[in-house]
Amino acid sequence: MTVSERFLKYVSFGTNSNEDSESCPSTDSQLVLGRYLASELEGIGLQEVVIDENGYVYGVIPASKGREGDPSIGFIAHMDTSPAVSGDNIKPQIVKYDGGDIKLNDSESIRVSEFPYLDKYIGCDIITTDGTTLLGADDKAGIAEIFTACEYLIGNPEITHGRIAVCITPDEEIGRGADRFDLDRFACDWGYTIDGGELGEIEYENFNAASAKITVHGVNIHPGSAKNKMKNASLLAAKLISMLPDAETPAHTEGYEGFYHLCGMSGDETTATLQYIIRDHDMEKFEEKKRFIVNLVDYLNGVYGENTFECSLRDSYYNMREKILPHMHIISSAVDAMQKAGVEPMIVPIRGGTDGARLSFEGLPCPNLSTGGANFHGIHEFIPIQSMEKMVEVIVTLMQG
Repeated sequence: MTVSERFLKYVSFGTNSNEDSESCPSTDSQLVLGRYLASELEGIGLQEVVIDENGYVYGVIPASKGREGDPSIGFIAHMDTSPAVSGDNIKPQIVKYDGGDIKLNDSESIRVSEFPYLDKYIGCDIITTDGTTLLGADDKAGIAEIFTACEYLIGNPEITHGRIAVCITPDEEIGRGADRFDLDRFACDWGYTIDGGELGEIEYENFNAASAKITVHGVNIHPGSAKNKMKNASLLAAKLISMLPDAETPAHTEGYEGFYHLCGMSGDETTATLQYIIRDHDMEKFEEKKRFIVNLVDYLNGVYGENTFECSLRDSYYNMREKILPHMHIISSAVDAMQKAGVEPMIVPIRGGTDGARLSFEGLPCPNLSTGGANFHGIHEFIPIQSMEKMVEVIVTLMQG
């Protein structure tokens, strides 16, 4: 099966994760895909294949004879898709791209004016959505690339290698992908997540990340007699929003610049809730951003009354850079593998996080490599087939050690 055939099969499974669910995986649909993936790994010829009680799918390619003492290398991708946009009933289409805008449906297009880098894909076969759902290249493309590389390696026994492990995780998109990862079962010296990014990207720096839930407690009075009595929780929430730095939002930042991102809000006169994520690559600036939120809440409580504003802060993950620096041969190997495949390597910071960031702090150095896609988490998501094919070449080279 080709990498594109695999990918198109995987996106037929709707697997949005759900941050409001406390189960693992957070949606039953991930278990359905997980069982299919476990069956496929067995069919390809991997050993020790299992889908555990939490939905994690594991498999192993044993070391070639004479290479049993080599380091064990792992490859990781995730099966869930972002809950931000529907991932059900995906209708992918393949476009032979010859330039210009890509029409998705009568009202939606991928426009060169908005995505000027489209020109680099002229001549490629691009898989897009139909403009009504996300595509799922984040991260079903990563799964397809890893599985296709495994099939190639097993089908060509003359290519020798050390032990190789594979894990497909649930719930990465809601920050839980590494929560129940079994490092003992995986048993690798280092690993790579294959998770998003333009072809050639190699990432070993990611955001430090935290989430903040701010609850505003108001006092609701009939509006006809509310003067000097009502405290409208929704208006007070808007007050807090207005006091955060305008330029420190995702729409105004790039590279190593951090941000505050309002990702959810609800409320009425009595109670309002704001959901923020806080990001920065620099740990000192990250801590400053968290302190700013706490100090702002304290200030507003001083103005509007004690306990009017309530803030719950939780760290999510940290910048893996410090854990990768002692193992930079992992990055050198990725650069060499990209170059061997004719891909220009680009070492860039992740403006997000991966399972690998968490795993790096738990003892498994684990940078991230591209899948070759773009515009993730939205209806304009796409991935060129040729980029997936190149990533298969890169992974096969890395598997050889």
